[in-house]
Amino acid sequence: MKLTIKKLAAIDIGSNAIRLLISNVIQDPSLEAPIFKKSALVRVPIRLGSDTFLKGEISKKNTERVLKAMQAFKLLMEIHNVEDYKACATSAMREASNGESIVKKIAKKTGIDIDIIDGKKEAAIIFSTDLSYFIEKDKSYLYVDVGGGSTEFTVFSEGKIINSKSFKIGTVRLLKTSASTTGVWNTIQEWISSNTKNLKNVHLIGSGGNINKIFKLSGKAYGTPLSFMYMKAHYNYLEQLTYNERILKLGLNSDRADVILPATKIYLSAMEWSGANKIYVPKIGLSDGIIKGLYYNRL
Repeated sequence: MKLTIKKLAAIDIGSNAIRLLISNVIQDPSLEAPIFKKSALVRVPIRLGSDTFLKGEISKKNTERVLKAMQAFKLLMEIHNVEDYKACATSAMREASNGESIVKKIAKKTGIDIDIIDGKKEAAIIFSTDLSYFIEKDKSYLYVDVGGGSTEFTVFSEGKIINSKSFKIGTVRLLKTSASTTGVWNTIQEWISSNTKNLKNVHLIGSGGNINKIFKLSGKAYGTPLSFMYMKAHYNYLEQLTYNERILKLGLNSDRADVILPATKIYLSAMEWSGANKIYVPKIGLSDGIIKGLYYNRL
């Protein structure tokens, strides 16, 4: 067997943005396991959650934007000679009253079939990526994936999943919904507390665009955790900055500058309620999980 390179792609239709990830999967007899190497990543800031969480449906304007994005992604995959792909949509499309009809329209116009997945499947796909670099056998972990419309929590210890749950609380939802979220916060606190109370040395593992950005801003080396004190100080710093200052001083994109604050609050709260004093950031997401799922025929 000689060295081979297989090209796979993942499309992640989230509440805050839509992403296309194209990866090279390198296989060689000298390797114990294949190497997954990012070839291209395209992120389009179509905030579907702004429609769904306010009006219950996706607007005609954003429907057309999603359609154009899928047409562009189809062409990019052809140019890159992608062999196989998978497209998944999460909470914004899932909760939109016209989500299914939009998926059918996209399939008809582009040939791209989109799976609308629930929070539990989303968490399972992300969790299936390789976390061994961060996991120690004598510790327990709370895995937190913060999205635009929902947040997935997974508690695991000694490499085994103890419990997993998806909650309707996310960055775009927190920004756009005026209804009180006190009840949801209380429910999450109770769930985290009850599922981690008998565990020792709990650490967080965070995924999502916002925690990746926070980690990048920290300047720390890959694999180094962020402390609770750092996250607390960073949250206070972000809170003091205006939206414009977050763009100008921190170099954040406009669609990141507003959601990074509620995202930080979710991670910080999860650390507090679980007693975790460290958060590891493996820089993985749904797209990475889809690529590996495709390769290992798990999807």
